[in-house]
Amino acid sequence: MSELRTLVSGIAMGESPRWRDGQVWFCDWVAGRIARADPDTGETTLVAEVNDMPICIDWLPDGRLLAVSGQQGLLLRVGADGTLERHAVLGAGSWNEVVVDRRGNVFVNEIGFEFPGGEFRPGRVCVLAPGDDALREVAGGLAFPNGMAVRDDTLIVAESYAGRLTAFDIAPDGGLANRREFAAVEGSAPDGISLDPSGAVWFADVPNRRCVLVAEGGEILATVDADRGCFSCALGEDTLYITANEWGENGAGEGVVYAAKV
Repeated sequence: MSELRTLVSGIAMGESPRWRDGQVWFCDWVAGRIARADPDTGETTLVAEVNDMPICIDWLPDGRLLAVSGQQGLLLRVGADGTLERHAVLGAGSWNEVVVDRRGNVFVNEIGFEFPGGEFRPGRVCVLAPGDDALREVAGGLAFPNGMAVRDDTLIVAESYAGRLTAFDIAPDGGLANRREFAAVEGSAPDGISLDPSGAVWFADVPNRRCVLVAEGGEILATVDADRGCFSCALGEDTLYITANEWGENGAGEGVVYAAKV
């Protein structure tokens, strides 16, 4: 087991860590903040304040930052000075993760039901292709689509309620085809994910309080255990950054960003 180092503490509800420009970026849902932290000192810089839950972030190929504003049903552009502009209307739904491919196709998934407490319904993945004004659905029937990542021209989606990672081929216009199982992870509820240079995928697992490295086909290569639920992770160089939190009504304010050498 890799030793965990607490990089940032006192987060209301941390999610969507990303490694970019030598910094760890993350969202604090409850506080409505997007921030970045120095990977050595943990010193945190506020990137933007969002009058909503900033669910997830990613960057367009030209370097502009996007954020999912979940309750407002919007995809926002975040300026270098923290200003927010509407990039696209997502509409009604339980919008979740965003990821952008090398062509600028923006994939956003929607879990399909109100969480927590709502009756389960299958979720979907939608895409906003460059030049398009509206999203279009490109995959459905997903059991709580959660973390997403792009490897070359493949989209990988964590299905939290199915205990698996699912892969699709990405067409130039953002269409998805050749749906297949990337890895079955029975007994896990894969949440946020991050690519490993080996081609394997790290996934965070809230109920099992861990992050797991799984190869295509399902072989477990490594595990990092924690003392609270792991909601998402991001690999930066030789370190895995994990947003973790106590799950439940008393969890707000117990969020941390852990760092683990892997």
